[in-house]
Amino acid sequence: MTPQVGWTLFDWSQAYKEARLSPREALTQVLAAFDDKDPAWIHVASPAELEHQLQQLDRLPNAASLPLYGVPCVIKDNIDVAGLPTTAACPAYRYIATEDASSVARLRAAGAIVLAKANLDQFATGLVGTRSPYGAVPNSFNPDYISGGSSSGSAVAVARGLVPFSLGTDTAGSGRVPAGFNNIVGLKPTRGRFSIKGVVPACRSLDCVSIFALSVEDAETVAAVMQGFDQADGYSRQAPAAARLMQPKPRFAIPDSLPWFADQQAEAAWQVSLDKLQAMGVELVSIDFSPMQALAQLLYGGPWVAERHAAVAEFMAAHAEQMNPVVRGIIAQAEGFSATDAYRAEYRRAELAREIQTLMQGVDALLVPTSPRHPTLAEVEADPVKVNSQLGTWTNFVNLADCCALALPAGLRTDGLPFGITLIGAAWQDSALAEFGRQWQSSQPWQRGATDLPLPPPPMTGVPAGHVRLAVVGAHLSGMPLNSQLIERHARLVESTRTADGYRLYALPNTQPPKPGLIRSQQGAAILVELWDMPVQHFGSFVALIPAPLGIGTLTLEDGREVKGFICEGAAIEGATDITELGGWRAFIASRS
Repeated sequence: MTPQVGWTLFDWSQAYKEARLSPREALTQVLAAFDDKDPAWIHVASPAELEHQLQQLDRLPNAASLPLYGVPCVIKDNIDVAGLPTTAACPAYRYIATEDASSVARLRAAGAIVLAKANLDQFATGLVGTRSPYGAVPNSFNPDYISGGSSSGSAVAVARGLVPFSLGTDTAGSGRVPAGFNNIVGLKPTRGRFSIKGVVPACRSLDCVSIFALSVEDAETVAAVMQGFDQADGYSRQAPAAARLMQPKPRFAIPDSLPWFADQQAEAAWQVSLDKLQAMGVELVSIDFSPMQALAQLLYGGPWVAERHAAVAEFMAAHAEQMNPVVRGIIAQAEGFSATDAYRAEYRRAELAREIQTLMQGVDALLVPTSPRHPTLAEVEADPVKVNSQLGTWTNFVNLADCCALALPAGLRTDGLPFGITLIGAAWQDSALAEFGRQWQSSQPWQRGATDLPLPPPPMTGVPAGHVRLAVVGAHLSGMPLNSQLIERHARLVESTRTADGYRLYALPNTQPPKPGLIRSQQGAAILVELWDMPVQHFGSFVALIPAPLGIGTLTLEDGREVKGFICEGAAIEGATDITELGGWRAFIASRS
C-alpha cells in the first residue's frame, strides 16, 4: 500500500495498526516524493539518514504503541535535528547539530521521523517567506502569492499533504500567518510551554516553537508530546495546575477598526466568518485595539531588534555581506538603540501588556483576522518592509503581551485563496482555544490544506485531562444561588442532560438556600441535570462545602454515561416533598414563584 497525500495522524496510525504498511516502506515512499530542488526544503534526509532514524525507532520500547509511531514530519531549519545541518536560511551560518532540540527530542521519543529541514525567512526575520537564498516558497494554492513566513516551508509541507504536521517558530506571527495563507492550523503556544533549547534565537525572550497541522486535534496531539518543563531552557515555565475552559457560547472581542490595505477579498471573508461565528452562538464584542497596536509597534519600531542582533552579533560582524540585505538592514537598526532605550521600552511593554490583559478579562478570547491581506510575490518584492509590516498587524503584539494563539482556517475567498482567523487567549489558555477550535472545525469543515480531500469532523472529546465531570441537580445549576461555587473553581458548563430512569427528586425541608435531594429508586424517572468540568485540584475544596445529608456519588445518565454527582441519604426524605413529576429543580423553583 502507498501512503496517501493528506493523511492525518489517525490515518497513519490506522495504516500501521492494520499492518497495511510498515514505517520503513511507507517513509521510503514518502521521502522519494521530496524534490531537493523544491524551495520548501533546505535539507532533505538522505536514505542513510532515514535508515538511521528508523533503526532508532526500532529500539524504542513498545514503539508501535507510541503516539507518533512512524509519523513523518518536517522541522523548520532554525531548530536543531541531531546529525542534520542547521542553517537558519543562511549558508554561511551552517553547522551540523550534535543533538536534537528539546522539542525534536520529544517528538522522536514519541516515534516521529524527520524527513526534511524546511526553508524560512532568514534568521526567522519576516512574515513573507521570500527572504531566503534558497528561494521564495510559493503559496500552496497559487504560486503567484506568498506562502507567509518565516515558517514558510513548514507550513507548505503540511498544506500540500506531504506530512501531517511540522514545526515552525513564532516570535511575531511566523507560526500563524503561514497557516492562514495555506488553509491549515497554526498553534502558537504560551511562551515556555514548549522548550526553545536548540532553537536558533530570533528574540529569545519571545520565541516559541509552533505547530502546523491539518486539524486542531492533530495539533493538540503533537502539543501534548512536546509540552513540559525543561530545566535546560531558561525560558521554560511550569504550567499552572488549572486553566479556564471555554464556555459553550463564548464571548470574543474583535477590533472595532480593521485596516485591510485594499484587500477587499480579505474584508469580505472576515465578514462571512463573523456571520458563521454568530450563527454558532458566539457573542462578538467590538473593542478598541489601540493598546495591541501600540504594543505591536514596539517589536520592530523599538529596541527588540537589539535582541535579534544579540542572537547573531558575532556572525553578523564577520559575515554581514553574506546575509539577506533586507534581514541585515532590519537587524542593523539595533545600533540606534541604547540600554536605556531598552529599559524604557520594557516598562512601556509591561504597561501595555497589563492593559491588554485587563481588557481580556471580560471575554473568552480575542478574535482577529490572521492577516489583513494576502499579497503577491511581486507586491512583496516591490516593497518588502512595508508589506511585511502590514502582515503583522494582528500578530506582533501577542508574544509581547504573553498570550497564546490558535490560527484556524476560515474557508476560501472568492478568488480561491485561503482566509484564516486567529483566537488569542491569555497565558495558559491554550486548551480553551483548542476546545473552541474543534467546535469551529466541526461546524465549518475545511479541506485538508491545499488538497481536495475533506477533513473528517473532530472526534468527540471526553473529560479534559486534570478535570472531574460533575452532575449538579439543584442550587448549583447555572443561575442558581450556589453556582458561584463552581465558577470560583474554574468549572465549565458542558451540557444540560438527564439522568437515567431510576431517580426520584425531593425538595428538602429547612435548607438555605433551598436544595433538592436525589435518590435512586426502582420507581424513578429521568431528572434534568447540568454537567460541569471542574479541575481536579479544586474538587476537594468543593466537596468540603457540601452539607449533610447531601454527598457526591456516581450518577448514571440517560445515554449510559456515569459521572460524579449529587446524591442524598435515604433517611433525609422524611418530611421532604417529592417533586419527581416536575422533572427537575428549575421547574420546582418556577412553580413556587
